[in-house]
Amino acid sequence: MAEAYIVAAARTAGGRRNGRLSGWHPVDLAAQVINALVDRSGIDPARVDDVLMGCVSQVGEQSTNVARNAVLASKLPESVPGTSIDRQCGSSQQALHFAAQAVMSGTMDFVIAAGVESMSRVPMFTPSELARANGLGYYMSPEIRGRYPEGDFSQFVGADIIVKKYGYSRLQLDEYALLSHQRAAAAIEAHAFKDEIVPVEVTLADGASALHTVDEGVRFGATLEAIGSVKPLREGGSISAANASQVCDGASGVLVVSARGLKELGVAPLARIHHMSVLGHDPVVMLEAPIPATKLALKKAGMGIGEIDLYEVNEAFAPIPLAWLRELDADPARLNVHGGAISLGHPLGASGTKLMTTLIHALRRHNKRYGLQTMCEGGGMANVTIIERL
Repeated sequence: MAEAYIVAAARTAGGRRNGRLSGWHPVDLAAQVINALVDRSGIDPARVDDVLMGCVSQVGEQSTNVARNAVLASKLPESVPGTSIDRQCGSSQQALHFAAQAVMSGTMDFVIAAGVESMSRVPMFTPSELARANGLGYYMSPEIRGRYPEGDFSQFVGADIIVKKYGYSRLQLDEYALLSHQRAAAAIEAHAFKDEIVPVEVTLADGASALHTVDEGVRFGATLEAIGSVKPLREGGSISAANASQVCDGASGVLVVSARGLKELGVAPLARIHHMSVLGHDPVVMLEAPIPATKLALKKAGMGIGEIDLYEVNEAFAPIPLAWLRELDADPARLNVHGGAISLGHPLGASGTKLMTTLIHALRRHNKRYGLQTMCEGGGMANVTIIERL
């Protein structure tokens, strides 16, 4: 079978809601990552066959095909097309899968898979809320409501269901959240993110300019007491803003090439795509899909969890990676070793290639071979990607 390789992977440092990246139009922020991928790979911009970009809230500044708009804002020529992808939180991970499939099919040699989300400028749920406010209806059709009479699909309800199903206490969730911050802080202090982050210029509150190079949401002095003091999101629940992923602005991307493209570029690949799959699951529980998806992916790949050196499991809510660890009988020391979305932020459509960028660089930093990435997605889905560091 034809192979697909990643030759460049980059992301912006995360920006907190209304924080340092909120002054960037998402199209221009995404263009910064595209430019970085071109510069880091040395590719002739005109040789890029396509740009596939994940984005969840495709409205306002992120509407009208944000991928194509990012191309037009970048150093790529007009001849490079672009298309936008919405698989909810897995949007840019799906962009990576589509890019790899295009390369493996032999129809393309150079494809950028990327993602962007400015949750400051285009808040979560904006498309559906705007539609309902203007009489344009709602996604829950009569047929869906007939099949799932429980009501609207809610990630918060799903998180509470998983907490109860697996019997996690508020303390266990908060302890995991603390670990996420501690790992992210340690990674920053050790300059572990230096090679993956694209510096972008920002304007500070005092009007001065600075380069944004450090993930803004990491709490370096986090304590269990402070995390535990945050009120739960739902009355009587255990999920709080402190043990859930942070609202975040950011962009990320990877350049995927064929064997022919690799030879043309004359560069050493960072990683090879070893396996890709996606699975649908219960949309009411919604967030549990990474568990069966990972089991299926490992079976298809002919691998055991012990053969995977590092895992990136998106920290949408603390019980998600905890349940994944338990059900996969996985090693906690290999999970999100540089922190996750609870500390680093979850810029929705950008998180897929953001996690992949971090996974690739972590494998290189720790001299490991195989990495696995998965994340829960709205509607009860999960993508799984296994890569081999080269």
